[in-house]
Amino acid sequence: MKVARRALIGLLSAPALAQGAAQIVVIGGGFGGASCARALRRHGLAVTLVEPNATYTACPFSNAVIAGLRPMERQRFGYGALRAQGIVVVHQAATGIDTTGRRVTLSGGSVLSYDRLVLSPGIALRFDALPGYDEAAASVMPHAWQAGAQTELLRSQLEAMEDGGTVVMAIPANPYRCPPGPYERASLIAYYLKTRKPRSKLLVLDAKDAFSKQRLFEAAWAALYPGLLEYVPLSAGGRATGVDVAARAVITDFGNHEGAVVNVIPPQRAGAIAQIAGAADRSGWCPIDPVSFESKLVPRVHVIGDAAIAGAMPKSAFAANAQARVCADAIAVLLRGAAVPEPRLLNTCYSLVAPGYGISVAGVYRPAEGLLADIPGAGGTSPLDAPASFRAAEAGYAEDWFETITADAFG
Repeated sequence: MKVARRALIGLLSAPALAQGAAQIVVIGGGFGGASCARALRRHGLAVTLVEPNATYTACPFSNAVIAGLRPMERQRFGYGALRAQGIVVVHQAATGIDTTGRRVTLSGGSVLSYDRLVLSPGIALRFDALPGYDEAAASVMPHAWQAGAQTELLRSQLEAMEDGGTVVMAIPANPYRCPPGPYERASLIAYYLKTRKPRSKLLVLDAKDAFSKQRLFEAAWAALYPGLLEYVPLSAGGRATGVDVAARAVITDFGNHEGAVVNVIPPQRAGAIAQIAGAADRSGWCPIDPVSFESKLVPRVHVIGDAAIAGAMPKSAFAANAQARVCADAIAVLLRGAAVPEPRLLNTCYSLVAPGYGISVAGVYRPAEGLLADIPGAGGTSPLDAPASFRAAEAGYAEDWFETITADAFG
């Protein structure tokens, strides 16, 4: 009760941070929301971050946790640095948004007023999209696409599987969080099997024919995991049409694929609060102005990170962090009544295919025709014929990036 009382007092006293200043509420404390809250505070604005969890568990590098290469503790981050910066952090869920009156209702019954609202809710899993796969099924066939208990469940299932068992992965069609993420996961699961359970196999079923860094992944699989990792694309019958939980099977048009361990990554949409706010369209994602990240559907509401329809810019932690900075700068300009300058945004996605073997793709983006578009010639992927020393260096860069982005978001 004392903790709850202190949180409520902090909530009620939020306007005292900057009397007469605009009140900014940020919903969602992941890479996008936490980074945006800190950037807004650096502009001298009064900021309240609404995040129900006291500890954030990061998805980047969680595939290494699944493969037994990294402890889960290194994925967890708190919000002490944000509080020290003067941000009011409220560990409650946002349950309602009155976009006309500009008010957010919290699960504890409190109400926050805002001048500008930032939504960074991440993804919600569409448990209605794949017949047979619901929240109960996820306890048998983990998705592990929201880091935490699901990550640990998939890891423990791999550890418990007898050598000689088959692991089945099902990957959805676009769009979804982290385009190369499933293929990194396949790579690291294959590494785990190769080194711990060499008689086992991995079957990867994909609902598409092309994917991020495809040539790099496939070259690595051929070199590192021949005969162990089998990839089945859409054109060869890889699209999952349902699951049979009792049989631990993924159903496709070409047959059922049973596994001792089954990892099903279901289709996704923007987090629930985006739907509540009216910021999501019929696709389930949120259209935004690519200059300011203001919603195209709801005024004074901005959407960043995985939930946003960001054109060519992928749904990644790097992208969320970059969008957070641009959004914070845009809000500061808008509050002054000035025009927001056209931004340039950068994204780099690192993937591990084995310890000491990293690959990457980078892009630079600018607003064009209402979306974010690639700037031709400004990005690219790792060289296909790079030597082992280059791959090792990229694996190191991935570690350095994770340390940098977590420090920027969480301190």
